[in-house]
Amino acid sequence: MKNNISIFLALLTLCLAACQGKQGGTATDEIEQRVDSLLSQMTLEEKLGQMNQLSPWDMDELYERVRRGEVGSILNVTGADEVNRIQRIAVEESRLGIPLLVSRDVIHGYRTMFPIPLGQAATFNPLVVEQGARVAATEASADGIRWTFAPMIDIARDARWGRIAESLGEDPYLTSTLGVAMIKGFQGDSLTSPTSIAACAKHFVAYGAAEGGRDYNSTFIPERLLRNVYLPPFQAAAEAGCATFMTSFNDNDGVPSTANDFILRQVLRGEWKYRGMVVSDWTSIQEMVNHGFSANLKEASEQALKAGLDMDMVAEGFLKELPKSLEEGKASMEDIDNAVRNILRLKFRLGLFENPYVTTPQNVIYAPSHLAAAQEAAAQSAILLKNDASVLPLDSTHHLTIAVVGPMADAPHEQNGTWSFDAQKEHTVTPLKALREMYGENATILFEPALSHSRAKDAAGIQRAVALARKAEVVLAFIGEEAILSGEAHSLANIELQGMQQDLILALAATGKPVVTTVMAGRPLVLTAVEKASSALICAFQPGTMGGPALAQILFGAVNPSGKTPVTFPRMAGQTPIYYAQHNTGRPANETEMLLDSIPVEAGQTSIGCRSFYLDAGTKPLFPFGYGLSYTTYRYDNLRLSATEMGTDGDITVTCDVTNAGKMDGDEVVQLYIRDLVGSVTRPVKELKDFQRITLKAGETRTVTFQLPASKLAFWTRQLTHTTEPGEYQLWVGPNSTEGLMASFWVK
Repeated sequence: MKNNISIFLALLTLCLAACQGKQGGTATDEIEQRVDSLLSQMTLEEKLGQMNQLSPWDMDELYERVRRGEVGSILNVTGADEVNRIQRIAVEESRLGIPLLVSRDVIHGYRTMFPIPLGQAATFNPLVVEQGARVAATEASADGIRWTFAPMIDIARDARWGRIAESLGEDPYLTSTLGVAMIKGFQGDSLTSPTSIAACAKHFVAYGAAEGGRDYNSTFIPERLLRNVYLPPFQAAAEAGCATFMTSFNDNDGVPSTANDFILRQVLRGEWKYRGMVVSDWTSIQEMVNHGFSANLKEASEQALKAGLDMDMVAEGFLKELPKSLEEGKASMEDIDNAVRNILRLKFRLGLFENPYVTTPQNVIYAPSHLAAAQEAAAQSAILLKNDASVLPLDSTHHLTIAVVGPMADAPHEQNGTWSFDAQKEHTVTPLKALREMYGENATILFEPALSHSRAKDAAGIQRAVALARKAEVVLAFIGEEAILSGEAHSLANIELQGMQQDLILALAATGKPVVTTVMAGRPLVLTAVEKASSALICAFQPGTMGGPALAQILFGAVNPSGKTPVTFPRMAGQTPIYYAQHNTGRPANETEMLLDSIPVEAGQTSIGCRSFYLDAGTKPLFPFGYGLSYTTYRYDNLRLSATEMGTDGDITVTCDVTNAGKMDGDEVVQLYIRDLVGSVTRPVKELKDFQRITLKAGETRTVTFQLPASKLAFWTRQLTHTTEPGEYQLWVGPNSTEGLMASFWVK
């Protein structure tokens, strides 16, 4: 009999898996019946318990609360044995046997760390991003984790904001594309698979526009801008079936997201028909009291429930305050039941009722295939920003004496970057270690860190590095940021290199030896002086476990760099926020204008330049969006449009020939941009609408084809309708946001 039951449950699980739909929780009739049946048996306390997520401090207390049905989800508990122990209490000792949802911040890897999300975005490769999330899900599920708080799909255009490291960049199209890929990787082909974990689209919404780049700060995004720039990645996530959403800490135009019925009820539930589960960010219900939006936790809980929030992360307002609110008529049982339905539906979709315990074998941790995938991601994320006189790649056939210097050359902890809770630095391969292991027989490698960490101020260490550089033929300098300097709560007003790192590069350059600088950081730093002093410059963000081998192969030419900037790099901090998709002013600037030093002393009061720019910085960034060099050269020719006119429901085929005109095979990211020249509201000067990563052998030409439907030109108009407006458009196909072949077409 027991075997028959097991077979039945297995078949039921397979059936449910086959019926899984989109929209983050579109459920089968079978699941809905099970949800309603279970809900009808629940007491108010048990319902509110399902809406309560805890990060436990006292495990004995947690066990008892789980036994009483006061907890629906836990976070920050890992390990198969401990998770199974807690889950067994929930399933076998609580009254209704409802399994727990076990969660963790698995952001860019679990044990095997991939590049930080901003680094993954530099690959412009959805397959690499999806594979990274799949590896993370496989490893995390082996420790009992079935829900992660990723992807973060906030549009991030201010490098001062620490959480730009966790973003997928400044562009809505790139963020949408890569966010969907990450969701697919986490959730796999079916949520019922024991190696799948539920994804969470965060932070809903506009958090990346925090005023002044200060984390948790207010935003002031009007509805049109919200819909045109900040909401599209979240709509893409909802349509891709992202299992959960998370509200953001910020208030927008005075309304905290955790109680914003416009974004939660009107947009998410109403317009997008989303049926997944929505969780608050950590204590964000309680923090509405600090915002001055709620008088106390009780009122905040009422407001959040009414707005459409389902689960309270850590604040315990729902559990402790809503019983009184119900008595007073300030909360409704209908809202509570809807929230619990969304939570139970997710647990059924994950197959937790049939398979509550950890079954993924532990040997998936650091599997060779996982390390290989992490190395490939790190290699594709590295961006070659400068390469004067083709100093790179280094010649592996000629014995070189190499000076390896800098605080990031052998810093495994820092290399993993922010949100690396479960990384183990003893498994992280640094550039120094990789260079010694991979090329030590063909080169004499000298090492001097010069600075013990990125903030260090050690002039003596710099002098030691200079002395070492004089003995070498080339200097490989590894600089950047410690992991703690970016991520949540780690915003900076000064985004230049910390400590004496810039002094180090300038001193090394003064030796006359070629200096190859690799920057590993959590944000686009101001590198103006470093770029000028370096013979070659690579941005590797923070590349994770296998960053060392990936960089070693790039430096010696075994891998041709192909990364592209997913954010704009400013010349100085005062340019932030800076991004390519700006709007023209009535007085657009000449990009070459930088007039501060040309102003005569005692100049009369004149409107110098009469354009929108900085006297001391002009308008140009140090590096534009989508930029990245290669060891070969790519030529773009023969841009063709299938038509120069189309209707508002039509499409145009765009083709362009791309040739690898150099002597080395390589990958190129071909990018398609458009501009709507005249609109009912002003439009960005350029918008990314598509991209393709292609591999070309030396001398090879390939015709790249893009399909551009008129629907991709739609935007939220002056009347707040989503429409493609007739008029003249420009189109570019090229290697970045500032270069390329241009054509014009009309929408009739």
